[in-house]
Amino acid sequence: MNWNKLIAASFFAVLNVAAFSAHADEAASQATSHGTHLDIKKVVSIVDNGDGNCGIVDARLTYLDSSGTQKVLDYSKFADCGNQGG
Repeated sequence: MNWNKLIAASFFAVLNVAAFSAHADEAASQATSHGTHLDIKKVVSIVDNGDGNCGIVDARLTYLDSSGTQKVLDYSKFADCGNQGG
């Protein structure tokens, strides 16, 4: 068995999987504007990058629509600040 070929094949397989998942993530996210109707049957997850900071943060909503297709919505929102109103 040639170890160099095995290592090279493994390396390219990992790169290919990483590139595919990054492309799938980009394609799954949709753009909306105020008043856009969203077909949400079940929320899978909601995450934001607030890290405890106050202000406007980026957030991601992952949900299933009425046909069971998983979709992703990126949006901005006010952070959930734990230190409001003193």
